[in-house]
Amino acid sequence: MRTPASIFKHPIHPMLIVFPIGLWILSLACDLIRLAGATGEAWSTVAFFSMIGGLVGALCAAVPGFIDLLFYKGGAPPVKKIALTHMAINLTAVVLYAINIWLRASGPANLGTSLRAPVVLSIIGVALLFVSGWLGGQMVHVYGVGVEGRVALKGW
Repeated sequence: MRTPASIFKHPIHPMLIVFPIGLWILSLACDLIRLAGATGEAWSTVAFFSMIGGLVGALCAAVPGFIDLLFYKGGAPPVKKIALTHMAINLTAVVLYAINIWLRASGPANLGTSLRAPVVLSIIGVALLFVSGWLGGQMVHVYGVGVEGRVALKGW
């Protein structure tokens, strides 16, 4: 299936998803380093701003992903259901990160001395990304969504 949200026959959605995934994993890593005893506010600051960057990136990636979903014309029956599940999981992750950002932006006084709730939200968010990424990969690699034609490679 060729996607309408593409540049020179390359789908845009997969190009953009690397940013929120990478930034949200970086954010969680910074939080875990901070919780492990690192001193200073640098880790918390990097976690916060990478989380914001991930949210912006996710919203940017959602637009071509939604266009792809709207223009999907068929193929294997489970693909539409997988795509809707993929979208629902991603939207859930976006909401969790928006709440997480709001909690952190409301000030350290509101968080108390613990980052436990925001870190738990980040862990859940990253876990959701893994599941959603697996579903996205299944759509591409198993059902060929977004792939214009399959090329048989010699020896494969």
